[in-house]
Amino acid sequence: MQIIYRLLPDSIRGELDEFFKHRSIKPQEIRLRVNRPVEINDGLRVYWLSKSRFSQIDAENFLSSISEHSIYRLEQELRQGYITIDGGHRIGITGRVNVENGRVRSIQHITSFNIRIAREQIGVSHSLIPVLWDNRWLNTLIIGPPQSGKTTLLRDMARVGATGSVNREATKVGIVDERSEIAASVNGIPQMQLGYRTDVLDRCPKSEGMMMLIRSMSPEIIVVDEIGGEKDVYAVEEAVRAGASLFCTIHGEDYQDIQTRPSMKRLMKNQVFDRYVIVKHRKIIEVLDSKGQAIHWHSVPSV
Repeated sequence: MQIIYRLLPDSIRGELDEFFKHRSIKPQEIRLRVNRPVEINDGLRVYWLSKSRFSQIDAENFLSSISEHSIYRLEQELRQGYITIDGGHRIGITGRVNVENGRVRSIQHITSFNIRIAREQIGVSHSLIPVLWDNRWLNTLIIGPPQSGKTTLLRDMARVGATGSVNREATKVGIVDERSEIAASVNGIPQMQLGYRTDVLDRCPKSEGMMMLIRSMSPEIIVVDEIGGEKDVYAVEEAVRAGASLFCTIHGEDYQDIQTRPSMKRLMKNQVFDRYVIVKHRKIIEVLDSKGQAIHWHSVPSV
């Protein structure tokens, strides 16, 4: 949070200090919108700072600060709609979009910022490991709605795989981090703890990245966030044929929800995934086998 605090206008920083003095919440997002009060979201409820308003000048100064006073240096990131800063925090932006030949060329007159606060939860996957390992790492798909804790769990699973234990050797892990959410890399350097044997392709499309890792890094586990498209499905099938295990996430409510999607039907029919982990409200709800049958296990940790 200290990194974020330094970037905020003095008036908002002061009111945030006062806000957190009286509450022991862990914010997931801080949203700044021009001429509107600051929004704080902890995943359970929304809070507002009633005294301060985020002005147009505040927005210009904030953008200058997060781009280290060189907006052109981050032109590619701005086109994607977000910037990752030190500490792995990701700042989403909206404003006037300039389109050329059907593609986003730039975003100007930025008026909204969504600061997604990066937090590691080391060990959150530990109770799952016995059902994800059977003399090899089992292909695992984490299912959950937005902000349910999917990426937090995925990151820790990657760390466990790449670190090893008394019973399991450390495994070569390759991460395709298309949106810089898993490793939270800044200038290519991961800001999160991912174990000694992890290699990261940052800001690379998932389908291309999986193939690149297979050709160049011989990963034993491939980790990707938010699969779903036909290209992703093809890459998943190729990765399995190449002998790699998979840790993936997908947006969805439950097993039945993703079962109806055309792009996922083939993977599920062919039982590509050995395990499905369902998460909601930052808790692991259930673990299913390749046929969608519940597996009994002993813990329901928060993620």
